[in-house]
Order: sequence, then C-alpha cells, then structure tokens
Amino acid sequence: MKLPSSLLAAAALVAPAFSTFAEDSANPIFTNDFEAAEVGKAPADFMVMSGDFAVTAEGANKFLELPGAPLDTFGLLFGPTQKVGVSASARFFATNKGRKMPAFGISLNGVAGFRLQVSASKKELEIFRGDEGKKSVPFAWTPGVWTKLKIQVRAGEGGGVIVEGKAWPADAAEPAAWTISLEDEEAPPAGRAGIWGSPYAGTPIRFDDLSISPATAK
Repeated sequence: MKLPSSLLAAAALVAPAFSTFAEDSANPIFTNDFEAAEVGKAPADFMVMSGDFAVTAEGANKFLELPGAPLDTFGLLFGPTQKVGVSASARFFATNKGRKMPAFGISLNGVAGFRLQVSASKKELEIFRGDEGKKSVPFAWTPGVWTKLKIQVRAGEGGGVIVEGKAWPADAAEPAAWTISLEDEEAPPAGRAGIWGSPYAGTPIRFDDLSISPATAK
C-alpha cells in the first residue's frame, strides 16, 4: 500500500483534533467499538483523510466499513496526538477475489509516522515510515477472518525509537512475542493513530475495536 502524496500533504496542513480520552495511564488512552456510533457515516471526532468510511451494522455488531471501490488507498486518523511510548490496535476484516487481495494497516504518529501493514498479495507483514517500506516478514493472511493488528512505538537508544508490531487471528489469544520489530534512529513527529485500507480485491474492508494504550516495556 503506497500512500498518495496528497494524503501526506493534507496531513501537514490539518491541525490535530482531540477525542475524549482517559488520563490514567493504567487504562486505555482511547477506545471505540462503534456500538454507540451513528450508522451511515464516520464518527465526528475521526479525521477522514480520504475514502467513504461509514459505520455499518450487521446483526448486533457495528463496525466501520470502507467500500470495495474505487481501488485506491484510503485512511483516517483517530484518538489524541501522541509521540512515543504508545501502542494502537484494531481488528480488520477483508476478503479476496481470486488472486486480487487487499492491503490494510494501523499507524501511529500521523500520516508520516509508522504504519504496520498486512500486504496480502505479497504474503507479508510490513512496517512503513510514511511512504517508505522499512522492514517486512512473511505473514499468511486468512481471507474472511477477523485479523488483529497491534503496533507500538517506544523510546530507543540515542533519541531513536523501537517500532514493534504483531498480527494474529482476532479470535485467538494475543501472541506473547512481537511478529516484527524495527529500530529507527530518528524519533517520529507527534501525531494521531490511523487505520488504512486498499480494497484491491474490490470488496469492502471492515475495521473494529480501535484502541490506543501506553506502550509495554517490550
């Protein structure tokens, strides 16, 4: 998933918006499961960079959905502005159509920050900084199953940062170990968390259970 330059430029011009969030570091900083959200549009406190994101209901569950067309990269930002010492997670649901497969991810530090991405067609889990791929590991994505992604950015040596990510079936226990990690010598700018989707399969991508929490020690 390559972020359009228009998204990077727009993010630099938009002042961050703030949501109501917990002050106690022992609790999540931000959560949204969309159960209280109005169907048919994105929550008002989300910053939609591009894409027709809308809350949708299926049975008793509500979630955010990105349509399967057009075939491009879309994203939105959520939660309060953060820099380091923070993690973000969400659940993602997507399907394939033959050999056509989606890409989706979660990010920290705004559009130009770090993004953890499932690139289904490449069978990889990747870390990007802005539009630059920094590291990848093999990852077998299962279509039609909710997948959970978690990314965290914490302080490293000499002013740099350590970026860690993991991906697993959402109905399974969270793995103890990180699936992928990266050391970057330059700390990122402060920015909001984000979710991203490229519906290359031509089918919708769903997002649910967004959360931001303090980073763990490892």
